[in-house]
Amino acid sequence: MAQANEYLSREKFEQLKAELEELSTNKRREIAEQLEQAKSLGDLRENSEYQEARAAQAALEERIAYLSDVVKRAVIVDSHHSTVVEVGSTVSISRTGNKDSQKVQIVGSSEADINNSKISNESPIGRAMMGKKKGEKFEVKTGKGLFEYQIIDLA
Repeated sequence: MAQANEYLSREKFEQLKAELEELSTNKRREIAEQLEQAKSLGDLRENSEYQEARAAQAALEERIAYLSDVVKRAVIVDSHHSTVVEVGSTVSISRTGNKDSQKVQIVGSSEADINNSKISNESPIGRAMMGKKKGEKFEVKTGKGLFEYQIIDLA
């Protein structure tokens, strides 16, 4: 089964590409040098420096593979003004019975950051909002029960 698209802002896409480039070139070279240095110390079975360098190399290759996959599947989402909630939308929502509203941005899963009000389109609340219009209500089922929200504003 093909993997889903990875929705990213242009800024996040460029950040991930830069990290991938740095890891693929400079960091790979550093770890290769560490491995060579550790090999020169003798018996590899009891060489902790060698074992640490191998573990660092495995972690690096795993991160490079992950970033390569994300960049390959990336769909750039620029800020836009739509009449329905979609990836890239900034949405003001309030829970039914609560006058306070909160503003969140719908982003792809790689960019989600609840501390900065960036909600994944794949999260329960993100999924429930997708395709809704200003004024519409939607429900979200959580571990604490079923909650109803309303879309107050959409940008």
